[in-house]
Amino acid sequence: MNREDFPFLKKGIIYFDNGATSLKPKVVLDAMNDYYENYAANIHRGDYETSYQASERYEQAREAVKNFIHAQEKEEIVFTKGTTDSLNKIVFGFFKKVLKAGDEVLLTKAEHASLILPFLMLEKEIGIRLVYVPLARDYSFSYENFLKSVTEKTKVVAIAGVSNVVGDYRPIHQIGAYCKEHHLYFLVDGAQSVPHTKTDVLKDNIDFLAFSSHKMLGPTGVGVLYGRRALLEQMEPLEYGGDMNNSFTSEGDLTLKKIPTRLEAGTPPIAEVFGLQAAIGYLEQLGMEKIEQYEQELKAYFLEKIKEVPQVEVYNAKVKGGNVIFNIRDVFSQDAAIYLNHFHICVRAGTHCAKALKEELPVQNTVRASFYFYNTKEEIDCLIAALKQSDTLYDVIL
Repeated sequence: MNREDFPFLKKGIIYFDNGATSLKPKVVLDAMNDYYENYAANIHRGDYETSYQASERYEQAREAVKNFIHAQEKEEIVFTKGTTDSLNKIVFGFFKKVLKAGDEVLLTKAEHASLILPFLMLEKEIGIRLVYVPLARDYSFSYENFLKSVTEKTKVVAIAGVSNVVGDYRPIHQIGAYCKEHHLYFLVDGAQSVPHTKTDVLKDNIDFLAFSSHKMLGPTGVGVLYGRRALLEQMEPLEYGGDMNNSFTSEGDLTLKKIPTRLEAGTPPIAEVFGLQAAIGYLEQLGMEKIEQYEQELKAYFLEKIKEVPQVEVYNAKVKGGNVIFNIRDVFSQDAAIYLNHFHICVRAGTHCAKALKEELPVQNTVRASFYFYNTKEEIDCLIAALKQSDTLYDVIL
């Protein structure tokens, strides 16, 4: 689907590492070059026409993000460096202020390091307690186990919309409704969900959402922090500097600007925000439902074809997400990835930044092939063919 729009694919490489970062269509590259060639100026600072134009375009991008995730106001959109940066800002800029010793945060062991580690640091710093909801037998999120894990001390539910390893779609709408009814904060790591399925922060009662541009066709170096206005108003900036303040004195008198500006200190990634806007327009033109459906077709095709390769074990065949985790029997996952690289096939190997998941999976490391809409069944055929020849693996890589 639309493969001609992606210059990287002309290299003849089969790219199945979309869970780590996606490829970029030419419209995104053109949007970034457009900034450097036709704007160049900083935003929100210059009293001249080019700066005004760049500032207006930057705010148009904020509006585009707002519409894409169905937020209520564009001021609820904060541009960051990526999901990791967004989550750290949320945890240390907001939850550090509102949580106290003994308060519980519900997560799962399948969560990405960027979600678990900030809360782990907060656990050490102020004495909150992390509670891990047991996964279902297929390693997916269990709503039943979630309900059993909630106590009177639960204050926050923090999970990914889609797991970056197992690939399961979590019941975000159901969890959001529960959190609203029981007055719990609901934080969603959208790094793997926003690029692949429709997102509606209002409908799903999401308090905070974090995601990255580079996983949804956009450039690296820019991400999004969404928060309900009332919550963002309470956030403490973690960075202080240019443009986020109205005034200050050498004695320490300081007044900050309104959200989101006070949470975006310094010169922002302007060209990257232009690129993100172009990526959103591209995804909207394709249609998120169409993208999601096609990814399911690719996964179903892989699962059917892999039956021809008995030496490969798949661990997440029953979940919905458009990625597969597997191992070749008696082969270390990284060796398998190096082997596949000889066929110009790019996959991910290891723990995929979800290192606590090894406590629930039967293996510590896996190979992950993550699909996106520009992948094809013919590419999957190449992967299957290489896996069928894997009895020669060590002859190839050594």
